[in-house]
Amino acid sequence: MTRVVISQPMYFPWPGFFEQMMLADVYIWLDDAQFSKGSFTNRIQVNINGHRKWMTIPLEGKGTMTPISGLRAAGDTWVASHREMLRQSLSRLPARAAALEIFEKATSETLLVDCLVQSAALPASYIGIAPGVVRRSSEMGVSGASWQRVLDLVKAVGGTTYLTGHGAAAYMDHEAFEREGVSVEYMDYSKTPWGNAEDFVSPYVTILDLIAAEGKGAVDCLRPRTLGWRRFLETRS
Repeated sequence: MTRVVISQPMYFPWPGFFEQMMLADVYIWLDDAQFSKGSFTNRIQVNINGHRKWMTIPLEGKGTMTPISGLRAAGDTWVASHREMLRQSLSRLPARAAALEIFEKATSETLLVDCLVQSAALPASYIGIAPGVVRRSSEMGVSGASWQRVLDLVKAVGGTTYLTGHGAAAYMDHEAFEREGVSVEYMDYSKTPWGNAEDFVSPYVTILDLIAAEGKGAVDCLRPRTLGWRRFLETRS
């Protein structure tokens, strides 16, 4: 069995993202997808004084009609602003230095798409869950759209199982995958709390919060589970 995960690059995503990543035999960054305003591509929530606040990278032209690989940040003052937000957010957590070091490395990338990819790759490496094979869709020569392109990408790397988040249920043709010998499974996110109760606000804040609280022990808070697509759809009906 070869398990494949395909995801758009995201800015220091939430821990559930990493539960999905740790199950992947092959991970494909969908870096040539068109940017969607309001997505998590360029933003994530942080915990500041018990409240969730958005940490957002401003984009040139607001990212309109631009593939993720072509996004450009509007200036560079956002790095200092985000650094300060994280210092406030993580100030009481024991492994904050490790989290801030990851932030500095990722945001030092010249291209924004590389910063976004490193926002996940560096935390994954730190906690020991980096996938063995990583590809970028822009380099794979697989065209198409919607679920058909996803299926073709999975087949291009010899995948037999496609692991996906919940949003895919809106457009997937599950039977088409099965006819091609590819099973589809959806994530059943654990949303495991971490750190001290007084510091924990939400499982949907950035992975940097989890790392700052638990260090390399953050991996113990990632407890990935999946549901077959039929069972998953039953739970949503």
